[in-house]
Amino acid sequence: MLKFFKSSIIVSIVGLTLAAFVGWEYQHTIQGALQALFLAFVLSILEVSISFDNAVVNATVLKKMTPEWQHRFITWGMLIAVFGMRILFPLLVVSVATSISPWEALKIATFSPDEYAKIMHQAHVPVSAFGGAFLMMVALKYFFDTTKEIHWIRQLEAPLSKLGKIEAVEIGIVLINILCFMRILPDHEKIPFVLAGISGLVTYIAVDGLGGFLSLTGESEKTIQQTSAMLFIYLEVLDASFSFDGVIGAFAITTNLFVIAIGLGIGAMFVRSLTIMFVEKNTLSEFKYLEHGAFYAIWALATIMFLNTIIEIPEVITGIFGAAFIGLALKSSIEERPRHI
Repeated sequence: MLKFFKSSIIVSIVGLTLAAFVGWEYQHTIQGALQALFLAFVLSILEVSISFDNAVVNATVLKKMTPEWQHRFITWGMLIAVFGMRILFPLLVVSVATSISPWEALKIATFSPDEYAKIMHQAHVPVSAFGGAFLMMVALKYFFDTTKEIHWIRQLEAPLSKLGKIEAVEIGIVLINILCFMRILPDHEKIPFVLAGISGLVTYIAVDGLGGFLSLTGESEKTIQQTSAMLFIYLEVLDASFSFDGVIGAFAITTNLFVIAIGLGIGAMFVRSLTIMFVEKNTLSEFKYLEHGAFYAIWALATIMFLNTIIEIPEVITGIFGAAFIGLALKSSIEERPRHI
C-alpha cells in the first residue's frame, strides 16, 4: 500500500511546508504559518473526499489506455491538474470576468485576496453550468448503456439501461436540466448559464465522440495510441469538471490562492495515487459495485453543481453524498463477494 502513496506523502510534506511559509510571508507570525498549514491540510482532505469517485472513474478509463499513456496521465496529467486547474484556471476566470490580463489577475490574488475571491464567486454560475452538464453526461452515459449487464440497484438501473436504446436520451435529459434551471435564475444570469451548460455538453460529445470514432478505425498500433490520447484528454476534462466545484468552494475556507492551490494540489495527488492503486490491484473487479457507486456520486455532484447556481450548498454536503454512495457500493460489493468465491 505504501508504494502507491509514497510520492503523495512526499508532496504533502513539501506542500504543507510551503503553506506554512506562505502563511508566514502574509502575517509574519507563527500563528499565521500554522493557520495556513492547517487550512491547506483541510483543503486536501476536502479534495480527496469530493474526488474519491473521480479516482474510481479514472481507473475504469485508465485501464483501457496503453502503459505509455497511463504514465503520461500520472505525470503530465498531474502537472495539468495541479498547475492548470488549481492555479491557472482561477486566474483565467478572474481575467475573463474583469477583462484584465492573467498577470493582473495574479497581482489581485496576491495583494487583494478578498477581491479575488469575490470575483471567483461571481463567476460560479457559468462554471457550475459547464461542469454540471459535462459530469451529468458522464453519469448518464454510464447508466443508459444498453450493454451494461451488472446492476447494483436493479429496480432503477435495468430500466435506465433499456431506455438507452432511445437515441441521445442522455443529451435530452441534460438539456431539460439546463432549461429548467435557466428559468429559475435571474435574467442577467440566464444567457451565461445556458451558454456554459451547452458548452459543457458539446465538450463531452466532442471528446467522447472522437474517442469512439478512433476506437472503430482498427486495432493498429497507431490507432491504439490515438485512442489512448483521446482518453487522456477525456480524463483531463473530467478532472477539470470535478475540480470546478472544489476550486470555487475552497474560497469559502480561505481567500489565499496559494494556500488553495497547495491544499487542492495535495488532494489531487492522493486521488492520482488512488487511481493507480485501483488499476494495479484490479480493485474494480474485486468490488463489482464500486464503479456504480462512483457514477451515482458523479450524478449527485452534477445535480449539486446545477443547484449551486440558485442556492449555496456547502462543500461538506457534496463530500457526504459522494462518500455515502461509495461506502454503500463498497458494502454491497463485500456482502456479495462470498457468493462468488
